Amino acid sequence: MGHASPRPVWLVSPYHTGSHLSWADSYARHSRQPILPLTMAGRFWKWRMQGGSIELAEQARHRLAQSPPPAAILATDMLNLPVWLGLLRRDLPPDVPVFLYMHENQLTYPPRPDEKPDLTYAMTNWLSQLAADRVIFNSDYHRQSWFGGLPNLLKHFPDYNHLDKIEAVRARSLVLPVGIPCAQIEAARGTASVQKAEKTGEDAPLILWNQRWEYDKRPDRFFRLLSRLADAGIDFRLAVAGENFRRQPAEFEEARQRLAPHIVQWGFVESASAYRALLCQADLVISTADHEFFGISILEAIVGGAFPLLPNRLSYPELIPPELHPACLYTDAEDLFAKAAHRLRHPRAAPPSLQAHVRQHFDWPVVAAQYDRLLTGEG
Repeated sequence: MGHASPRPVWLVSPYHTGSHLSWADSYARHSRQPILPLTMAGRFWKWRMQGGSIELAEQARHRLAQSPPPAAILATDMLNLPVWLGLLRRDLPPDVPVFLYMHENQLTYPPRPDEKPDLTYAMTNWLSQLAADRVIFNSDYHRQSWFGGLPNLLKHFPDYNHLDKIEAVRARSLVLPVGIPCAQIEAARGTASVQKAEKTGEDAPLILWNQRWEYDKRPDRFFRLLSRLADAGIDFRLAVAGENFRRQPAEFEEARQRLAPHIVQWGFVESASAYRALLCQADLVISTADHEFFGISILEAIVGGAFPLLPNRLSYPELIPPELHPACLYTDAEDLFAKAAHRLRHPRAAPPSLQAHVRQHFDWPVVAAQYDRLLTGEG
């Protein structure tokens, strides 16, 4: 008699694109247990949070008609979890453990400059946390900022706000990071090293922007820094990658014209191999963000060899070992300018100890093993 196949973990993802898609696929690839995705296309995020649970309950019901219940459920923060569980109350056994992964939240995510905050979606996040057995945040900064802002959200309502439940949910929350594909990036480094060696002495250091082209990443600050560097006669090359959404900040087109002599790459890099090669060619990666719950793109650039210059706030201090904070983290615009000017005049790769730190703490095989232990009840 053969052994029965292990029951899969259901990974429920209503907004399945970008970093959510990469996270799910990478975990499935590195997990020692079968992962069964229940997903929807990653668009119309508000509608996904409002109505995605209906479609995903249908998918779940279809799966349950064909196979045994899951060993565990791992849902993302874009799911209205209590509605989804309610729709499955006659189908899903009540003892299946439910985990909620908070990639972001709709309470402390900064609204667009022309939009007012809508508390509806933050409440959906909170109701989902109440319904989950464990709540997983991608960084401690994210966890602390959520629970720091939550009382103000609940106090906004007139009565029955159940502030007393916050501590119980906090107690069953934990931090597990997103993984980084270190091996794939490092595999691209050999080719990039040859290219770098060929260009040494004739090309200026390459500054990389590989974050989203969005207001919360403060591209205005980034391009202001580059203009100051150029005006000071400090030479550099510039690669602007990252995802470009429809409502891109006006700063990008202005900067494209003003910084044209420095630009070697402009726009999203569709090919994963070309993107990894770009990571390995970069000398400096800079963040000027007002908002960052984790920082995948920065860690990818560090693995590629880029030296990071990051704000001494948000999630960034967690990503960098304390002994490297003075070199890698800056306090204000003047500090950033001084550090960037120094790094461009005296280029150096990301310190080996920093790259080793990223591999040790954020490489997907390491992170997936942590997920596995949690989801199977071992950790």
